Amino acid sequence: MEETYIVLGPGRVALASLLILINGAVSLALRLGMERTLLVASIRTVGQLLLIGIVLEWVFHDKPWYVVAALLVVMTLVAGITAVQRNSRRYAGIWLDTLFSVWASSWIITAFAMFVVIRDMQPWYQPQYVIPLLGMVLGNTLTGISLGLNALTESLVTRRDHVEGLLALGATRWEAASHPMRHAIRTGMMPIVNSMMVVGIVSLPGMMTGQILAQQPPMDAVKYQIVIMFLVASATGLGTMSVILLGFRRLFNNDHQFLYYRIDSDKK
Repeated sequence: MEETYIVLGPGRVALASLLILINGAVSLALRLGMERTLLVASIRTVGQLLLIGIVLEWVFHDKPWYVVAALLVVMTLVAGITAVQRNSRRYAGIWLDTLFSVWASSWIITAFAMFVVIRDMQPWYQPQYVIPLLGMVLGNTLTGISLGLNALTESLVTRRDHVEGLLALGATRWEAASHPMRHAIRTGMMPIVNSMMVVGIVSLPGMMTGQILAQQPPMDAVKYQIVIMFLVASATGLGTMSVILLGFRRLFNNDHQFLYYRIDSDKK
């Protein structure tokens, strides 16, 4: 019996979208006040995915490299901005630090995947590969960076007396900030580590599921997913470490002083 790819029509998609009503019912029953948020999130989900679908169909039709590069830049900027906006506390320079960390970690790791792991692509900027790969790396990296930044600033604020006490006793800025920094990096890396612990047993990731639904051999889908997991893990670790180190240099000066007043100075 020949297998066929099942195309989902608008009606079937609409049926799936009705499931969000379960969340709305939970919010109403428990008086969570999330009805408006759920509605906005649902509308944004549909709108953003439809928009990117239209854009990708246009880009996939033999567009030049600079069109693909422009889309990748936009994706990176949105990821960096989103990572900062998720933080409850900010400091002077957090925007630049976050954008740099998101860009450097994601692009370096994706470039390694494109030119070393996958390679043999014609053209080298083939959008069917580079756009989904960078998108998955960016999504996980921004989560790690956001969680790490939030943990760093929160830890430094709550442990201010301890940090300044260590500095007053002659500790270097690195010694005084080492515990909050390690805690922040661990926090940023924990989601991807948890995902790696249960992938294939508890969860089947999106890319692997998509390839299987598209009738690709399961082992081929598994190989791609293994590559993706290590790309995401390395980019998350690199990006989180980068942003924490950059934040450390902005919040502690060369005289080993904690610049507490800088935290929240950029928050509107």
